[in-house]
Amino acid sequence: MTPTLENYALGRWMPGSGQKQELYDASTGEVIALADGEGLDFAAMLDYGRRVGNPALRKMTFHERGRMIKALAFYLTERKEQFYTLSYRSGATRADSWIDIEGGIGNLFANASLRRKFPDKPFYVDGEPIGLSKGGTFMAQHLMVPKEGVAVHINAYNFPIWGMLEKIAVNLLAGMPAIVKPAVPTAYLTEAVVREIINSGILPEGALQLVVGSGIGILDHVNYQDVVTFTGSAETGRKLKAHPRIIEEAVPFNLEADSLNAAVLGPDAAPGTAEFDLFIKEVRKEMTAKAGQKCTAIRRAIVPEHLVEDVQIALGKALAQTTIGHPLAEGVRMGALAGMEQVKRLREKVQQLAKNTPIVYGDLDNVQVIGGDCKVGAFISPIVLLNPDPFRFTDSHEVEAFGPVTTIMPYKTVDDAVKLANMGKGSLVCSVATDDPMVATEFALGAATHHGRILVLNQEVAKESTGHGSPMPLLIHGGPGRAGGGQEMGGMRGVEHFMQRVAIQGSPTMITAITDVYQAGAKQTERDKHPFQHYFEELTIGQTYTTHRHTVTEADITNFAQVSGDNFYAHVDATSLEGTLFTGRVAHGYYILSKAAGMFVDPRKGPVLLNYGLDECRFTKPVYPGMTIGVQLTVKEKISQEKRDENDVAKGIVRWLVQVTDEIGETVAVATILTMVKKKNQE
Repeated sequence: MTPTLENYALGRWMPGSGQKQELYDASTGEVIALADGEGLDFAAMLDYGRRVGNPALRKMTFHERGRMIKALAFYLTERKEQFYTLSYRSGATRADSWIDIEGGIGNLFANASLRRKFPDKPFYVDGEPIGLSKGGTFMAQHLMVPKEGVAVHINAYNFPIWGMLEKIAVNLLAGMPAIVKPAVPTAYLTEAVVREIINSGILPEGALQLVVGSGIGILDHVNYQDVVTFTGSAETGRKLKAHPRIIEEAVPFNLEADSLNAAVLGPDAAPGTAEFDLFIKEVRKEMTAKAGQKCTAIRRAIVPEHLVEDVQIALGKALAQTTIGHPLAEGVRMGALAGMEQVKRLREKVQQLAKNTPIVYGDLDNVQVIGGDCKVGAFISPIVLLNPDPFRFTDSHEVEAFGPVTTIMPYKTVDDAVKLANMGKGSLVCSVATDDPMVATEFALGAATHHGRILVLNQEVAKESTGHGSPMPLLIHGGPGRAGGGQEMGGMRGVEHFMQRVAIQGSPTMITAITDVYQAGAKQTERDKHPFQHYFEELTIGQTYTTHRHTVTEADITNFAQVSGDNFYAHVDATSLEGTLFTGRVAHGYYILSKAAGMFVDPRKGPVLLNYGLDECRFTKPVYPGMTIGVQLTVKEKISQEKRDENDVAKGIVRWLVQVTDEIGETVAVATILTMVKKKNQE
């Protein structure tokens, strides 16, 4: 009996109540599942996510959310083989499935590690404080807080696992729940992963819901606190972005659309060079990985006009080694498209392109298949077209054949190559294979306005480059124009899509209280003992220690020059100061900082484990012999650290504001130093 996929809504699995849609094995045409998302109460699902999932995630800190995502990544890794078994039915080979499955889980790991970039709080302070008054009593600070809505992810069929995991990793870290609506043809893979996620019990209730059907009507109920993301065709994306509810409620909408990505062969990359070989390898890989069903695949191969024939021959030889067939058949390197509907659409697009740009490799109607039958399976040959005049025949820059298809086109100058790449009207990625820094610079700066990512490929990066078609969790994934104008992932930038930026104005004391970060000019408190004798938990923001004072002498300057080896003329040669900013021998800035440390450090053994470093330092006024300095040491921020294992010491990092002033109260140096401080509670 053919299994029916279920939706996960309102905390339980439930079938749809409408007409069931058949899902097929891409290689055999066999019906493998039925999908039905009709009858779901989308208003109730969104409300459930806002009421139940959102508060649970919002109250967690970034570190807690990150550890939750990490636990989920390990859980899914232990069960990945069952996903591989199912993935073969989508026409994907083992290598293709690795991108989808382990690439998706890798996004979880990457975002889990990203938690260290954030404080151990539910929100974070964005940027530097902003002074708004001469006297320093009025200021502002930007904060980022999780939105109170739900992230609605509408995903494409080509990466049913990666597409979901790379998105939910980010919204979960930000503190928002999600409703995932995968594309129906491969929804069986998404459903399998969601079942395991729910079974794990790792996510709080309401953090994740699933719609396996069409999802028609879900956007009717979103509001301004929600976020909608879409991955798929530009045409569909534009329609959804224009939904009345999206416009009326000003709902953030992140669109990542398929684009006509280009790869450029630099004029220096002649046959026989490493760059030529890398270019051919990259184009072949991007044509055949996932059978070319990648939003980042190379659709246009832009090459010097005198190398067109060389590229055509070399690419043809490389593609001839690509065996096509059932993903489980031995020796197969390229599987099937997602289904016969995709084959039909691809043929139509290629036929449209072939009117002015002839096919020079491959056959739309004939393909040799291992372990399968092209009459029932969605198999197709790689296709290479040649556009002899790409400035005249512009279909190559406007029509996308979503499959193993690319078009070779010539250029005369690097400027022409830039113009051709940009004629795609916005792409997710482009690459240039060159070993010439001038070519790389001219192309990258010329193409930057039209692309979300640019890869410069040469022999230096060949061994470690992740390649043209690999979006990375810490880099933005998106592009302007045709590519949708959105930005997924991108490290901290991606997390901000699911958060609200707010400017908080007030006195330094109030901003300190709200942000939990000390602001200069805020009220300070002094305690009964030296702050270095307090455990991490005992220290409070704004806690201050004022040192004794010290009068700087010429002997101090001379001795520091001898010890440090810093004999810069301003410190040691009073006869060389004419025409400089200084009126006499001046103390080394690092002497001032070192002396300040000697003044504020408590030499006794205590909870401070070590000096962790220096974040920032400024020397704001010269210090001459005879001037007297003093130091104020203030707890600026506390950052809890995780124990690496059960034997590790429980500890945290304390950021201290160091202010060094002279005898008239003017600041001569200011710095932020970090110490590692032991926690009193070692559990």
